[in-house]
Amino acid sequence: MKTFVIANQKGGVGKTTTTMNLGASLAARKKKVLVIDMDPQSNLSSGLGFTQQFDKQSWNTADEAPYKSIYDVLVEGDSISSVFVSTSTDNLFLVPSHLSLAGAEIEMVNMLTRESLLKKAISQMSEDFDYVIIDCPPSLGLLTINALSAADYLLIPIQCEYFALEGLGQLIETTKLIKGINPKLVIGGVILTMYDSRTKLSENVVSDVKEFFKDTAFKTIVPRNVRLSEAPSYGQTILQYDDKSTGALAYKKLAGEFIKRFKV
Repeated sequence: MKTFVIANQKGGVGKTTTTMNLGASLAARKKKVLVIDMDPQSNLSSGLGFTQQFDKQSWNTADEAPYKSIYDVLVEGDSISSVFVSTSTDNLFLVPSHLSLAGAEIEMVNMLTRESLLKKAISQMSEDFDYVIIDCPPSLGLLTINALSAADYLLIPIQCEYFALEGLGQLIETTKLIKGINPKLVIGGVILTMYDSRTKLSENVVSDVKEFFKDTAFKTIVPRNVRLSEAPSYGQTILQYDDKSTGALAYKKLAGEFIKRFKV
């Protein structure tokens, strides 16, 4: 089993979209995949159709959640095995989030080894997965630090837009600091997203990223595609929503490159 964290403190770069659709594309290739929603906004959980099973008022407040979530793993000490759920995609499983996670960082402050709570939980999983993919909030707080501490590889989505590389230095420095807790963590790859072939800006960003990250940038580039934006509102991955769209084709191609790179 290999564990990946998808992180970038910039919002709107495609972290959740990539977690959903890369996970689904790997599952379509008969890999058993667990995705973990570490963002209190729970976009991954809703995008995979999980929270739509509940009355919206009950999961969109910080009140007691109507279901077990990653909050229960980090704060209450529940096992991941007792929390994860199946999704409508074969071989794809989810550890959901809830808004209560927003207060978890405060509750975790006085806990022993608070930076390694997720790492400990993953190490105690009884189920076998080929890949665990962790979706992070757009910050470098304690939730993201837990994810970085638990992972083998860091995947960085970068949008092909202005200020694309802004703030990445801080993420890379944080990654170096995390090595004191998790010495095996390395940058597994950079994923270029929201590419628009009609603009010179996108071409320039691709060139800059490939120069900056050299061999770690994936060859597959995810285009700007309205179908990718629409799919989560139906609680579906892009493979379920429009299997022939340019977004779906890109993530299927990325999954092939991903498997070849990490050899699972």
